[in-house]
Amino acid sequence: MRKVAFILLALCALSCGSAKVREYKAQVVKEYPHDVTSYTQGLFFDGGRFIETTGQWGESTLRTVDLETGEALSRQDFSRKYFIEGSCILDGNLYILTWTNKLAFIYDADSLKYKSTVAYPREGWGITTDGKQLIASDGSSFLFFMDKDLKELRRVRVTLDGKSVRYLNELEWIDGKVWANVYTSDSIVIINPEDGKVEATVDCRGLLPAKDRTPQTDVLNGIAVDAEGRIFLTGKYWPKLYEIQLTKKK
Repeated sequence: MRKVAFILLALCALSCGSAKVREYKAQVVKEYPHDVTSYTQGLFFDGGRFIETTGQWGESTLRTVDLETGEALSRQDFSRKYFIEGSCILDGNLYILTWTNKLAFIYDADSLKYKSTVAYPREGWGITTDGKQLIASDGSSFLFFMDKDLKELRRVRVTLDGKSVRYLNELEWIDGKVWANVYTSDSIVIINPEDGKVEATVDCRGLLPAKDRTPQTDVLNGIAVDAEGRIFLTGKYWPKLYEIQLTKKK
């Protein structure tokens, strides 16, 4: 009898201890123009600068962008042999991933001048930083934590209610959590970086209204947070960038 009671108590502890995944909806606070030719891959603020990297063969760029107009203040084009992906800044270096080239580019963060090309061991998708290390995705269910030399320190498998979450794409570090676009979906997952568990989801359906979509319009992709804590979302070939806030789903 004592054994049965102990098992029941243990099961209760497990079920009660598992936190329920919070569900949010993205509510638009303000909208801004976004260059419809931008196949958005990396999106982030660095102080007062708004930086975007865009992909596609023959279309890949590194840009600083005027938030209010969506226009490029500066632009660097890459060779058509490179398909550019995510980007972030850590310790004075701007890191830019490539999709399948197995290379990463390093630029000086201040001048945005090229410094070096280094080998990268996996497909490049998204990359962000917690200010101490780099955190990257490769389209799988894993997040990879790396030092400034791109050496892997550890990895975590991202799970939602115990099931792996694949297609983790563009990443952003916000309030101690990793936000990730789930490629081909209108969902963002908010991940605990210690154990990989999804603590919340953000439903972004309807963010870009049907009237603003064209046959070229692609998927949601692009998360950025500024120094004031404002959160911005956009997508590939989207005409709009949205400042959003989270509201609880009913």
